[in-house]
Amino acid sequence: MKAVIQRVKSAKVTVQDPETGREQITGAIHAGLLVLLGVGPNDSEAQAQWLAKKITGLRIFEDEAGKMNLSVKDIQGAILAVSQFTLYGDCKRGRRPSFVGAAHPDLALPLFNRFVDLIQLEGIDCEIGKFGHHMEVSLINDGPVTLILDTDELMK
Repeated sequence: MKAVIQRVKSAKVTVQDPETGREQITGAIHAGLLVLLGVGPNDSEAQAQWLAKKITGLRIFEDEAGKMNLSVKDIQGAILAVSQFTLYGDCKRGRRPSFVGAAHPDLALPLFNRFVDLIQLEGIDCEIGKFGHHMEVSLINDGPVTLILDTDELMK
């Protein structure tokens, strides 16, 4: 699994309702983390568990002394999780990325949902985008603080 984590003051995801054509907010948070999450074809429950624990425990919020010493749980923040298969885009050849490295939706959706469940089991509110849909993500970055986690590299 690959995750891009951004510390945010607020974030939301909107999609267009196919029936009405109107924009619909599918997830919104105030202070917390925006997590763009990609699932690879070899990912499993183990990666989802590891990543959920790692993200909820990351100490990237400032304490009263101005040091990054608090987690999203410590600040009673929330997480907005957005599926993003394009994190597995391969740009080595040509100008159009190849996405064959991303998991098929039959694997990706259950693992994405499991990741969200694991975040919620940590006692953190977790809003989501709409899997497989064109989404507009709006955010107010806080810092900015942006981290990239890849379980293939970090779980060795």
